[in-house]
Amino acid sequence: MPVSNSLRSLLPVLILLVLFALVPLLSPSNRFLSLAISAGINVIALYGLSVLFGQTGILSMGHAALVGIGAYTAAIVARDFNVGFWLSIPLAGIMAAIVAALIGVPSLRVSGHHFVIMTFAFGQLLSIILTNGGDYTGAASGLDVQQPVALFGLSMDVLTHYYLMVVSFVALSAIASWAIINSRYGRTLRAIRENEKLAASLGINVGRHKIGAFVVSGIFAGVSGVLLAYFLRHISPSQFASFPSIYLALMVMIGGARLLLGPLAGGILVAFLPELLNLDPVQSRILYGVCLIAVILLLPNGLIAGIVAGWYRFFDRRPVQPNEPAVEREGK
Repeated sequence: MPVSNSLRSLLPVLILLVLFALVPLLSPSNRFLSLAISAGINVIALYGLSVLFGQTGILSMGHAALVGIGAYTAAIVARDFNVGFWLSIPLAGIMAAIVAALIGVPSLRVSGHHFVIMTFAFGQLLSIILTNGGDYTGAASGLDVQQPVALFGLSMDVLTHYYLMVVSFVALSAIASWAIINSRYGRTLRAIRENEKLAASLGINVGRHKIGAFVVSGIFAGVSGVLLAYFLRHISPSQFASFPSIYLALMVMIGGARLLLGPLAGGILVAFLPELLNLDPVQSRILYGVCLIAVILLLPNGLIAGIVAGWYRFFDRRPVQPNEPAVEREGK
C-alpha cells in the first residue's frame, strides 16, 4: 500500500491530537483536564483492544484486567524495588503481554460468546485475587503510588504537564496501531477475521497469530495501566473488574474498532457526554446502554464508520471500506 494512501487514516488523528495539545493554552479547568486525561488513558487501552477486536475479530471482556496488571505491576515495583515511572512502562507492558498470551490460549479452542464469557470471568477472577492478596496487593483497599514523575526536568504532578504527556502517549499508540493495521501482520489478522478456515488453508498459523494479537493488546493495556496508576496515585481491585471491561468494550464499539479514529472518538464521547448532559452515574449507564443498542442496530461498524458512509452517500460516492486502499477504490 502506498504511503500516501495509508497515511490518510493517520493524518486526521494526528491533527486532532495536535489540537488537543493546544488545549492548555485556553486555560481549561482542572475538571476538564482530569476528564481528558482519563479519556486519553482509556484511548491507549482501546487502541490495543481495536487490534484484537477490530482487526482479528476477537472480543475480550477482560481488557480492563490487563490494564490492572499494568497498574499493579507499576505500583508493586515502585513500592518494593523503588522502580520509577519510565522503567515501569516496559515492565508493565511485558507483564500484561504475558498474561494476555495466557488468556489467548483458550481462544484456540473456544470462540464467540463462549470466549466472551471466559474473558469476563477472568476479569472477575483477577479482582478476587487482588482483593485477597493481603499486604502484597493491598487487599480491597489497594495500593498507593508515591514515586514522582518527571520529564525533561518538568514535574508531571502538574496537571497540564501530565495531560500533555498522556496526549503524547495517545499519539504514539495511534501510530503503533496504524503501523500494525497497514503491515503484513495486520492484513493477516484481517484474513483470520474474515474467514479463519480459509486463512488456515492458505498456510497461516491461526493460533499463533491469535495469541500474537492478544500480546499486542496486552502491551497497550499495560502502558495504559501505568499511566492510570500514576495519575490516580491509588489503585484498587474494583477499578479492574468486569464492569470497567464492559465500559472499554462499549467505547470501542461506539467509536468503531476498525477505523483509526474509532478508539479516539469512543473514548472522548463516553468520557465527556455525561458531563455535557449533566448526568449522574446511573443515568450515564442508561445512556451508554441506549447508545450501544443504537450503534449495534444502526451503525454496526461504529459511529465514525457510519459518519464516513453517510458522507460518501450524501455525495453519491461509494464509501471506502475499512482497510481498503484508496487507489483500488478509485480504480474501480
